[in-house]
Formats: sequence, structure tokens, C-alpha cells
Amino acid sequence: MNASSTARRRLCLLGNEAIGRGLVEQGCHLVMAYPGTPSSEVLPAVVRFARAEQVRIHAEWCSNEKVALEQALAAGYTGKRTAVVMKQVGLNVAADPLLSAAYIGVIGGMVIVVADDPGPTSSQTEQDTRQFAHFAKIPVLDPCSPDEARRMVGYAFDLSERHETPVILRVALRVCHGREDIVPDDVRTIARPARFRRDPARWAATPRHRYGQHLALEERLRAIAAEFAENRAFNGVTAGEADSRFAVVAAGNPWAVLMDLLAEHGLEDRVPVLRVGTPYPFPARLVDEFVSRHDEVLVLEETDQVLELLIEDRKRLRGRHDGTVPAAGELDGAVIARLLSERLVEHGIVDRVWTMGAEAASVVEGLELPQRRPVLCPACPHRASFLAIRRAGGNRGIYPSDIGCYTLGINQGGVDTCHDMGASVAMAAGFYQAFAHDAPDGDPDGRTIPPIIATIGDSTFYHGGLAPLASAVYSNARFTLVILDNLVTAMTGMQPTLAGGIQADGAMGHSLSLEETCRGLGIEWIEVVDPFDIPAMEEVLRRAIAHNRDPEGSLAVVIARRPCALDAPTSFSRREVRITDECDLCGVCLKRFGCPGLVAGENQVEIDRMICNDCGVCVHACPKGAIVQCEGPFPDSGEPR
Repeated sequence: MNASSTARRRLCLLGNEAIGRGLVEQGCHLVMAYPGTPSSEVLPAVVRFARAEQVRIHAEWCSNEKVALEQALAAGYTGKRTAVVMKQVGLNVAADPLLSAAYIGVIGGMVIVVADDPGPTSSQTEQDTRQFAHFAKIPVLDPCSPDEARRMVGYAFDLSERHETPVILRVALRVCHGREDIVPDDVRTIARPARFRRDPARWAATPRHRYGQHLALEERLRAIAAEFAENRAFNGVTAGEADSRFAVVAAGNPWAVLMDLLAEHGLEDRVPVLRVGTPYPFPARLVDEFVSRHDEVLVLEETDQVLELLIEDRKRLRGRHDGTVPAAGELDGAVIARLLSERLVEHGIVDRVWTMGAEAASVVEGLELPQRRPVLCPACPHRASFLAIRRAGGNRGIYPSDIGCYTLGINQGGVDTCHDMGASVAMAAGFYQAFAHDAPDGDPDGRTIPPIIATIGDSTFYHGGLAPLASAVYSNARFTLVILDNLVTAMTGMQPTLAGGIQADGAMGHSLSLEETCRGLGIEWIEVVDPFDIPAMEEVLRRAIAHNRDPEGSLAVVIARRPCALDAPTSFSRREVRITDECDLCGVCLKRFGCPGLVAGENQVEIDRMICNDCGVCVHACPKGAIVQCEGPFPDSGEPR
């Protein structure tokens, strides 16, 4: 029943916050996550609403998504309601337990919240979790708005418990980060003590038992598909009685954009639209009957063909398969307006193509605004690290890197590869083994092998760096690994790392020292350095490279430790930075250092005082010594800092 009498007040929430609210409202017991944009705000919202409602929920930032899912599965076997939160590429990391979970199932309800990134805006891929759900045989729900995402949480838990299956709640970027006024529901109290019933035939099933589980899974999916076909809360038709040869099938945020466009042009009663909010298992009867009533059906979905591939009569469809809908990129308002209106013109419903946003785009283009590429923040310690790394490794060096803010080290020539979480370590070992394979027998110190300096963040190190580092030590790979330790998971919103020991609710857990962890993996050469001390870091890196090449040497780890300037803006002593008359605008500091606080003036480099933090690292970036840092405290000039 209800644990509280929540005031019927409206809350303006991000989609991720609404999902967090939904998890609390539905009596979820444990929520596991790994931060990744666009999913990162869900877990903090769970913590905040649980405190406000005075309910006990275990919320945890895990080392990676696989660990998060496996912990939640174990709790789900005991009857607890659990949730796991990640972004779409995080689902790749969790794939192994996910596919087994489809066969084995759960006892308590389990909701897997996966945030997709059409565009993409902050991801390696545009992969579509609906396709993954189809592959994994896991039911998936596709909300079109923040409040519907919240309401779908309740349906997902009930569906999960009725059929003893995990359920994916797939939310795309604009649902995650859109805002909507919602009226919260009361919080349910689900008093369900943990009980684990030993059942090896299920929980530890051998391949033969898995075959039986697969047969049961197919029966379960058929039952859920029939349920979805009757679900009018999330699968509905508008203007179904309209006499129209043309219709639309849409899902997720594109459906919401579509309905706004039709309403804006007074066409909501003239164009039939079927919305599919439960894409898998596919409600085929409902969709196929709708498609059969029209000569042409436009399919609007992000980001891949899912509905298109599952609709039986594809000859009537217009979508990605025939090039009507772009094969990549987000379906925003401008794109949908053009696609829709082109078809409406063809069918004589409107007389012109809509050019949504064209006037605003023209105004922006006319402003001739300067273009600025993505760069590291002013006073970012990673910029200092890459300056030292490039100087130590030189043009001959090879620089594998990883996923995080520090990927922007590419601007400084310090990033040659970026693949996935933890790949920098494995690729560094791969580069070493490739060059070592060609080294002559008389070259045991490896001087023909170029310096290999890999970079990885502190959070990414625990996420995906441990296994490849253990493998590299085992195989005697020789390279230098720089762990960029800014004491926080900065790119996704300043979440704590395992090294810091702070948990999701602010309580202290057990901190895992980076140094001790590396020693535990058998690495003996470890040094910690402050990256703002450029000469010292250069010297440490040169010694690390020499150790790699020494016949008695091995892999080396350098921990570049300094707090993120955004998370700890008072972590350094500011002394005013100035440009002297020696500056001749050679551009080295602008091109190879890349701090946004330095800008090109008419005759020399200038300092943007609205941005510069006077960290002083740029002093080391100027080959002519034309950038200096004044002695003593920063003068009180009265200017905005």
C-alpha cells in the first residue's frame, strides 16, 4: 500500500529525474548504475526522492554495467524489486549476464533503464536498444515523454513480476533531458524480505536445462506480445476514423514531435497515427491491421529500423529502408517536419513543405559567430598532463586513450586511438606486441619500439582497465600507463569514483587506492605526480619510458593526480597570468595547448579574463617564454573572475 501521502503538487522534472521518481514510487529496493550521459541523473534522483519520502533504497554507483546488472540479478532472485541504470553502450558491457537473464528470469521485478543517444551527442555509437532487446529476447518499453517514462516504470515492474522476466525501459536523449510538469504518485511500500530458494536447475542451469528455459522464454514472449497488442495505454491510434490513404507509425520522442506538428498545422484529425510504445515483443496484429488500412505508411523511429523490419507488409512503408528517413542522426523537429510535409504534399493534404527553424538558422548564420571546437576546461589538469606526455613521447610516440573528458587530448596530439572503456590499456599492449614482433634479436632493450603512452581516467580504470592491465602484466607488455586521476567522474556529472570511496548517497564506503590496486596486479614501477608541475611530470615520464626499455624493466604506471577544476575550483593558488611583449603570435600555445582562456589578438595572444582561471600551466606551453605568472597573490582589480 502507500507509504506516504505525497502532496498533489506539480514537479517540473527532467526525464531522468521522473524515472528516478518512478522507481521510488514503485517500491524499488535496490538501484545499481554506472554513470554515462544521457542516463546519469537517474540514480541521484532516486537518492533525493528516497530521502524526501523517508524510504530505504540501496543506491550504488558500481564499477561497471556488468557488475551492476549481476548484483541486481542476485537481489532479484531473492524477490527484491531491482533496477539497473546505464547508457546504450553500457548495455554492451552488460550483455553477457543480460542474455542469460532472459532465459533464467527473476523473482522480484527488474527494470533495466537504458538511455539511447541518437545523434550521437556523447557516445561512440547510435545503437538502438530496441534492437538489442529483440536480440536478447527481453521485453522493451519506449516512452515518448518524461511523465510517461515515470508511469512506464510501474507497468514495467508489474510486467516483470507477472512473467518473471527483466524488462528494459529504453529512453532516448530527448526524453532523458526534456522537462515536463508531473503530478507525483504516492510511494508504495513493498515489504518483501529477501528469500533465496535453492534451485540449481534454474539459477545454475546447464546447457540442457537452458534449452528448456529457451522454450519457456518463447512461450513467455508470445504471452507478452498478446498483452502488448491489447495495451491502449502505450499503443494507441489517433484520427483512426479519418479517410486517408496516408498514415504514420511512430514511436518514442519522434511520436511526440509528430503530434505537436500535426496539432500546430490543424491536421491532428486528418492524419491517422499509430503510436507503438511496446516495440518488443512486437504487437504484430495491432500494427499490421493498422498498416493494411492505408496505401502508404511513414515510419518514424529512432535510431534504427525496428518497427519497419517487424511490420509484415513492408511494401506500403516509407522509412529508412527506402531512404525516405535518414539512416543516421537524430529525428528532431526540423527533420520530421520536412519528412512529414513532403509526404503530405505528395498526397495533397498540404500545399508546401514545412521548413521548421529555417529562419532562425539563417539569422544565426548571418551573425558570423566564431567556431570553437570542443576543448578541455580552463585549468583542467588533463591539459597539463597531455602537454607533458607529448613532450616526453615526442612525434614518434603512440598514444592510445580512452572514454572521458581526456579524449579531448586529441587537440594536443596526445590521443591516437579511442575505442571503448578500458581499450587504451589493451591497445597499448597490442601496439607493444606488434612492434616487439619486429624487433631484432639483438635489440633486447626495445629501442626500436616507439614510446607507447596510454591514458585512462580514474573511473574508467576501475570500469574497464583492470582486466587488460592484468593481461598486459602477465604477457610482459612494456608501455607507460598514465592514470589521469582528477578524483571524480567528471564528464558525466561529478559522480564519485571507487578510489574516493564516497557512495551514491554521500556515505563513506571503502576507498580503493589506485596505487595499491596497481601493486596488487604486480606492477612495481608506480609514481604519483602533480600534472601542474610540468617539468616534474616530463621527468617522470622520461624515466618511465626508460624503464620500459630497460632489459630488466617492465610496464610503468604514472598517476597524474590533481582535482577537476570544476569540482574543486579552489584547489590551486591563482597568480595572475600575463602575456609579455615577446609574444609574436606564433600560435603554438593556441594550437598545441588549446586552453580557451588564450585567444588570438591582432598582434599577439590575449587572455580572455572571463574564462581564464590563472592556473599558470600555459607558462610552460610558450616556447618563447612570453607567458608569465606574476609573483604574489592575484590583484584585486574588481574585474569579474
